[in-house]
Amino acid sequence: MTETVEERARVLRQRLAAELEERGSLVAAWRKPFEEVPRHVFVPEVWAGPDRLVTAADPEWLELVYADDVLVTQLTEGVATSSSTAPGLMAAMLGALDVQEGHRVLEVATGTGYNAALLAAFVGAGNVTSVEVDPRLARLAAERLRGAGYPVTVVTGDGRAGHPAGAPYDRLIATCGLPAVPRDWIAQVRPGGIIVCPIGSGTVRLILSAGGEARGHFLPTPSYFMGVRANKDDTGSARYPGEPGDPVEGTSSLAAEALFCTDAFLFLLSLALPGLVLASETDEDGNLTGARLWTAEGSWAHAEGHAVRQSGPRRLWSVAERVHELYEGQGRPERQRFGLRVTAEGQELWLDEPGNVVGL
Repeated sequence: MTETVEERARVLRQRLAAELEERGSLVAAWRKPFEEVPRHVFVPEVWAGPDRLVTAADPEWLELVYADDVLVTQLTEGVATSSSTAPGLMAAMLGALDVQEGHRVLEVATGTGYNAALLAAFVGAGNVTSVEVDPRLARLAAERLRGAGYPVTVVTGDGRAGHPAGAPYDRLIATCGLPAVPRDWIAQVRPGGIIVCPIGSGTVRLILSAGGEARGHFLPTPSYFMGVRANKDDTGSARYPGEPGDPVEGTSSLAAEALFCTDAFLFLLSLALPGLVLASETDEDGNLTGARLWTAEGSWAHAEGHAVRQSGPRRLWSVAERVHELYEGQGRPERQRFGLRVTAEGQELWLDEPGNVVGL
């Protein structure tokens, strides 16, 4: 007898959940939602490349959907503007959220709706509110959530403002990249509540205090999310500006290949330079020979070996040198040793304990 799509999807969900649990990404409490929520309902098509859209008509579609990979689900002028987070990272973030039965949860960046469905399967659809800046994505996610039996409240708006009408929340989780934790979120989560959100290329877990302060460590898991978008036309990332006509030239103690020395260093660099985009250059044998850096406000740098050219309002390579010196000076600490303290005045990075502030 021919296996149906639903039967095959069920088998693949169970296999994925077992793999995630075995690797330690998925805590036992979340196994049932991952086994039950149909990811394929929320990802009916996937961009496997800029010119290749995989749909339910393609034989490899289900295998793609139930792999532990990020899936690009929307392109805007060739730039990815929506995706479904890799299930392993999703599981790690949901585990860190420490959701309990009856908790009210605010999700920022609905995207496909799959993460909202997982939350609804755990705490009930009536306890989940999700905010999405793109009206089309919000509409599609709401339709798919209702169709799958998880009618959470989907709100169209800028997620950085949260959703004050539903506050206070017990938990808040975001699935878009941010340079800093929005103050509105702190005001909308109750004391003792938890926020899990990407900052730079890391994910921080914050616990709210009665005094309006939040602090906590970064998770050990790397996270690379699309940047938060101000509106539906924003791509959330800076396009490559091209090489400026009059860059400042010089030499550096930091060689181009050292920029990619460890993931933890790149994590620190992402905190020092919010919105930074990196691109490596290699020779025909695959050896790294250079690096390009740029940001949305027009800063640019190009390094080949120890030769550096820079342009724009910020000297990006000079910042990279300073951060690398700090990183080496602290003994190359892993990302989970770092934490954030967020107050009304802003946020500060610390190493090992809140009193040990790190200035980037």
